[in-house]
Amino acid sequence: MGKWVVRELIEAEFGDVRLSDRLIHLVEAMAEHPESGLPESCGRAGAKAAYRFFDNARVSPAKILAPHVARTAQRAREHAVVLAPQDTTTFSFNSHPATEGLGYVGSDRDSRGLLMHSVLLLSEAGTPLGLLHQEMWSRDASDYGQHLQARQRPIEDKESHCWLTSLAAVERALPEHPQVVVIGDQESDIFELFAAPRQPHVHLLVRASRMLRRVEHPEKYLQKALESSPIRGQAQLALARADERSGRTATLTLRWESLLIRPPRNHPDRKRFSPLRLQFLLAKEEQPPPGEAPVCWLLATTLPIESWDDALRILRWYTSRWRIERLHYVLKSGCRIEQLQLETAERLQRAIVCYLIVAWRLLWLTYEARQQPSASCEGILQTHEWQLLYARLQPRKRLPDRPPTRNEAIRMIAQLGGFLARKGDGEPGLKTLWRGLRRLEDLSTAWQLAHAQLPRGHPRAAYG
Repeated sequence: MGKWVVRELIEAEFGDVRLSDRLIHLVEAMAEHPESGLPESCGRAGAKAAYRFFDNARVSPAKILAPHVARTAQRAREHAVVLAPQDTTTFSFNSHPATEGLGYVGSDRDSRGLLMHSVLLLSEAGTPLGLLHQEMWSRDASDYGQHLQARQRPIEDKESHCWLTSLAAVERALPEHPQVVVIGDQESDIFELFAAPRQPHVHLLVRASRMLRRVEHPEKYLQKALESSPIRGQAQLALARADERSGRTATLTLRWESLLIRPPRNHPDRKRFSPLRLQFLLAKEEQPPPGEAPVCWLLATTLPIESWDDALRILRWYTSRWRIERLHYVLKSGCRIEQLQLETAERLQRAIVCYLIVAWRLLWLTYEARQQPSASCEGILQTHEWQLLYARLQPRKRLPDRPPTRNEAIRMIAQLGGFLARKGDGEPGLKTLWRGLRRLEDLSTAWQLAHAQLPRGHPRAAYG
């Protein structure tokens, strides 16, 4: 499986080919043991080389990610529509007081950590194609509490400017793509994002948070305007399991309107903005199951909503936003980013970007098998790897002439990680897949050592 790292990062440019080679070896080691720390995954000598790499002035997070972004853009060409959810997450390093350059996160002034904003590119079906952009920063303790005066500051001086920076990065990476939909949660519901210049093929889809926004409508305010709109129908929507709810199918009542919105009254630069026309879609669960909070999404978009099919498509696209939350989950729980022990925030940022590429690959394996279950697994496993899987799990059976499908291979990998694969077990989760991949890498390493070409005269050479 390590060949994917070479394909992904071979174009890395640091002005020194040795640094490019080091990046490939480092990410290969991380991918083989994503849950392990650097000393365990790289070995003692490899860990020292990794520390030197992260400390090199020629190495930056942007340069590490650049070849992956280029490969992501190449994969996007295979799809007429791509989705680009973006989100912010925090990393807590409270247990590493010696690390320099960290800042507070959340509401605790004494906390220590980093913030990261990422853009993940998806196919319309939801397969993760790769990262398009990421940025990390730490907060200065002297800025603590200044969010209370945030409304009076220009967008360029706020953390929320990252939403506009990411939009510009998407346009740079995909300048000629037929259609790109940039998706954000309620934190991205800012007037400047909708007002920002956009190329015609780039659209926005955001979950609105300002229900009392003034609109040109007899009801004057956004929430009342949508609630007074006619019901267009009901839709069944499968909801993934989340922290606050179990996985289930919800029946949502849909309403939509095209409305003109005005700049916020308290905006410091209100006069330089013109009113904007957006489409709003209200999806509300009228009768949730007992004990479950009702689903209520108000979506704002620059996409047209002219039919029932348009509304369903937009609703389905928005649900794909959870893919980026899963990416951050993989990064924290699967790659255990918050356990990294590096001396400075700059080194941490470079390490996190490397693990971010590994986390994308783990996520891609999961969804690729779901989207193309009957395709051959040879696109994700080498021949000896799927044969090792088969021999390990079905030792009494003869190896098949043809490789298993992707779905079969993923389920076998998950079985190595503890997945029981019973009829009622559904699809394996990410944690069992991580464990299975780690065991498969161990099996593969042992196989390669056993079949390595030994030099003439080596004590083991006579035994083959």
